[in-house]
Amino acid sequence: MIFGAYLGLFLAAFGAATLLPLQSEAVLVGLLLSDTYWLWSLLAVATLGNVLGSLVNWWLGRTLERYRDRRWFPVSPAHLEKARTRYQRYGHWSLLLSWLPVIGDPLTLVAGVMREPLGRFLLIVTLAKSARYGVLALATLGWMG
Repeated sequence: MIFGAYLGLFLAAFGAATLLPLQSEAVLVGLLLSDTYWLWSLLAVATLGNVLGSLVNWWLGRTLERYRDRRWFPVSPAHLEKARTRYQRYGHWSLLLSWLPVIGDPLTLVAGVMREPLGRFLLIVTLAKSARYGVLALATLGWMG
C-alpha cells in the first residue's frame, strides 16, 4: 500500500509536468493529510516525478523542432519565433517559473527548443519544482495546526 501511494504521487507529478492537463497537488496534500508518510520522502518523490516530466518536455523541444516545416507541426512559425524571442529576452532564469500552471510546461518545452544546457535546465527546474512542493507542504501542515 505504501509503495502504491508513492508510485501514484510520482506518476501524478510526472504527468502534471508534461503537456498533459493533469495536476499533482491534490495527491500530495491528500498524502500529507493522511499523516502516514514521511514528509521528506513525499517531497522527494513529487519533485523527482515533476522534474522528470519537465525533462520529457525539454527533450521534445530539442527533438521535435526539426519537424517544424511539416504541416502537422502543432506550433506555427510565428508562435515559435515569439517564444524564442521571449526566452532569449528573459533567458534561463525564466525557468524559475516552470512551476506555474499554464506557462510552466510550455516554458520547459521552449527551453529544449532553445538548446538550454541539460545541467543548468535540471538545476533551475529542480529548484523551482521543489520550492513549489515545499511551500505547498508548509501551507498544508501549517493549516493543520
